[in-house]
Amino acid sequence: MEKPATQVLAMPSQHDEHSPLTTSPVQFAEYVQANIQLYSKRNGSELSPYEVSSFVRSSLAKSLRSRNPYNVNLLLGGFDPITDKPELYWIDYLASSARVPYAAHGYAQYYCLSTLDKHHHPDIDFEQGMKILRMCTDELKRRLPIDFKGVLVKVVTKDGIREEPYEDEKPVYAP
Repeated sequence: MEKPATQVLAMPSQHDEHSPLTTSPVQFAEYVQANIQLYSKRNGSELSPYEVSSFVRSSLAKSLRSRNPYNVNLLLGGFDPITDKPELYWIDYLASSARVPYAAHGYAQYYCLSTLDKHHHPDIDFEQGMKILRMCTDELKRRLPIDFKGVLVKVVTKDGIREEPYEDEKPVYAP
């Protein structure tokens, strides 16, 4: 398993790879990952999720003042060994950053945030989280006006990051 602060996952999106006005989210993720690894090697310590979010925010703020700003919105999650708690940060392309208890991105946020607002609580366990994820994916299948391709579930714990299998083949019917 990989340490939470060293893995950066870039999800492909619908953008023009050849546009001079935007930078690929994959390129930005590689930039962040390389700089985090460089910092860790130079200083002999891992960055906390808060420190990584500060670095990402700073990088986005600097790029806003350049000719080729990064046009990425991201969720950054990790496990802080000092507080012994997981952390999640929502960061947008304008370098706004907020620590959040849960999040959704893109069009999914319009359908999922109300479900997350209603069912999330601070003492949630893994099984309850997976039930809420099932409710969110069912809502997306029911209401999203485009073809829903499914989700990739990554679980962040103090032991590292693991990919969780998520079967989502059952059809959902609108009432």
